[in-house]
Amino acid sequence: MTSPVFPSDHVTSRPAPPARQCAASRHAAWLGAAAIITDEVGRVLLVHPTYREDGSWLLPGGVVEAGEHPHVACRREITEELGLDLPLSAVLAVHSFSQNHPDLQPGTSCPGEVRFVFDGGTLTPTQVKAIRLPPKELSEYAFLETRDAVQRLRPVDGQIMLAAYRARLGNTATAHLADGQHILDVPALDRHDVHVRYRPLWDSPLHYGRVPDRLPVRQAWAWCFVPDGRVVLVADPGPRSALPMLPGGTVENTDATPEDTLHREAAEEAQLTLTDPVRLGWVLDETGEVYGGVGPNARLRLAAQVTAIGPAAVDPATGRPFVRLLATPAQAAALLGWGPPGARQAQLAVDTARERWRLPTARATAIKEIPTEGMRLS
Repeated sequence: MTSPVFPSDHVTSRPAPPARQCAASRHAAWLGAAAIITDEVGRVLLVHPTYREDGSWLLPGGVVEAGEHPHVACRREITEELGLDLPLSAVLAVHSFSQNHPDLQPGTSCPGEVRFVFDGGTLTPTQVKAIRLPPKELSEYAFLETRDAVQRLRPVDGQIMLAAYRARLGNTATAHLADGQHILDVPALDRHDVHVRYRPLWDSPLHYGRVPDRLPVRQAWAWCFVPDGRVVLVADPGPRSALPMLPGGTVENTDATPEDTLHREAAEEAQLTLTDPVRLGWVLDETGEVYGGVGPNARLRLAAQVTAIGPAAVDPATGRPFVRLLATPAQAAALLGWGPPGARQAQLAVDTARERWRLPTARATAIKEIPTEGMRLS
């Protein structure tokens, strides 16, 4: 009996290319390693090198030397540049840089670069005081809001910094970028250009008692909880960038109580239906400058349950629909830029939601955008 013949029987195998030829065909590129390091209110640490002719700044980090792993290089560079030995907790971004990218310094012969950006953590005030720069290499350092930091970085470096920092804030997967642009799905914080804004006022303590009669309540903001323990944040996608806020706003003359303000503002900004708002405390605003210099006043902080989220709508105050985000309370505190006082306030809100409404503690997850059509809440 004749055996069947298959097409593969007549294919002549091709010999593997010589090892030297294979090696010569491989892509060669530089390796770099940098770190996102912040202070307690979320400002990003940049360093100013003495050797850049354009005066631009950098994230702490540098060149991966031959035979060195990127994470080892990053820790070495941080020690050399800052005088600190910091653990690295995650890879926030991996970026590939083309050899002909316009941000390359003129005259630089670069075969391309792959840069790893690690999470260098948050420095305590004691660690900040311990920073020591190598004077021949770095002239100064600064902790900057991300909107200011991107102005001091080269454009592509700013894009990398933002993607890495937002991956840390949003608890998303490692950001993969090519020439500063995401190559996979763009996370919500990047899609809407959300920045953290440091607010010095929130260094003030949260007062837990009744607001004194002498202090008018000029503002009511709330930690608005959905059933799984996450909270809603809103951000106005204005002409420059989107800055996150808790739902709420200024108490108007037509509002009978601050709670009425909260219900009205939450519906206008985020199309939220709230129930059972409870007061957590108040923050003292000494000057009332944002309200025209009205003098000392109280800014109320509350917690409330969200019972419905409607379709996105135009905010009557701005003429734009707000970005609506779902985040854990800890993520929200970091995005708000309130520092340790904000973290304590977030925990107070979580404890209140658990005791009053039996809501669970939100599990760590990525920050998500609320769909335009709204959400059904069970």
